[in-house]
Amino acid sequence: MHCRMVVFRKATAGGLLLSLSLTLLGWGAEGRRGKKEVSGGATVYLGQDRDIWRPLIHTAVNLSEISSIKSSFHIRTFDPEGAVFYGDTKNGEDWFVLSLKDGIPLMQISRGNSLVSVAGGPKLNDGKWHIVEVSNQDPFVILEVDGSNRMVVGMQSKETIKVLSGELRLALGGILVDKEKLIVPFEPHMDGCVRKGSWLNLSVPWEVEAEELWPCYQNVQPGSYFPGTGFAIFNTSVFPIEADRGVKTELWGDFSKMDGTIFSIKAPGQELMFALVANNNTKEVTLTCGEENICMKDTFKRLVIIFQTDSLQVLQDEDESKTTTLPTSPVSHPGYLTAWKEGRLAVGGLLGEEEDDVGSQFLTGCLEKIQVQGRDLDLDLAVKHMSISSHSCPA
Repeated sequence: MHCRMVVFRKATAGGLLLSLSLTLLGWGAEGRRGKKEVSGGATVYLGQDRDIWRPLIHTAVNLSEISSIKSSFHIRTFDPEGAVFYGDTKNGEDWFVLSLKDGIPLMQISRGNSLVSVAGGPKLNDGKWHIVEVSNQDPFVILEVDGSNRMVVGMQSKETIKVLSGELRLALGGILVDKEKLIVPFEPHMDGCVRKGSWLNLSVPWEVEAEELWPCYQNVQPGSYFPGTGFAIFNTSVFPIEADRGVKTELWGDFSKMDGTIFSIKAPGQELMFALVANNNTKEVTLTCGEENICMKDTFKRLVIIFQTDSLQVLQDEDESKTTTLPTSPVSHPGYLTAWKEGRLAVGGLLGEEEDDVGSQFLTGCLEKIQVQGRDLDLDLAVKHMSISSHSCPA
């Protein structure tokens, strides 16, 4: 096997600092039914592994115990879309959902014979903590962000108003009604954190739908974080590929802090076509193309790879002096076009021989941004392991 060694400067060592806000989890005792309980003011990471529509934590209370129809909480995310807060009465006949869509708050409300959806306010997916308050001042539902930006929804029903009784249910990170009832569909999985919740002035504990809560990182930055336990898979047919122009892939991140397979490409029934692997022990990043390798020191922060039928070009940090070209040919790489048109692209792992192979050599580290053909790759659109954070990395 031929390896072209490209050495430019000494690699700088560095470890990934994972500062976890473990002290804010606020665990309570075991629940009455053997499930964990947590205080409403706990810090909760909403992107935890589970069925994507299923709430992560929830609680229920008799309506007679409620003295204030107002809830507030802090939220932090880089994710533009996902479920945040849900509440209902009458066992789901009347319900309220707060989510993000394109980073903007989206309220959907069902009450009696009325169904309303409204979106507005500032974008919240900037990675900063924002204070959100939701209140009901009949017939208005009011959402306020950071004490000033207000969104008011008026709902007037011709039905006779009855005194509400029974149970009110609250949930975070999912909904308790059929998603088909939503006016505006959205992807529910939210890579974000909620803390300091004050829910209708209630002090009842919330039940946790998991053995333990995953912690929120104290500081985060935009990107996709791979903890070394799984990868994301795309069908390459979703990318606009033109045979004569090739395929341009760009990756941003601190490659000196990565270890494992960054991406791999394989067509059905063929050998692995391409793989990009970081080795934290040797401080090298290796691009494999068929039987040939391009080896680079891991000191760069941006890598551009242009796949063409007659060559493979690699550019580091937009520096032309750090460009490597590997001649290829349809004879030596007969599955090149098939891999890009009918294959699979795995981000964060090495594809196995069989279609149902779970993969190996998973990536540990943060990819700040990934582009294919000039378009950002959204890992939420892939088939991915739930341990991957699609929009945030520890900083």
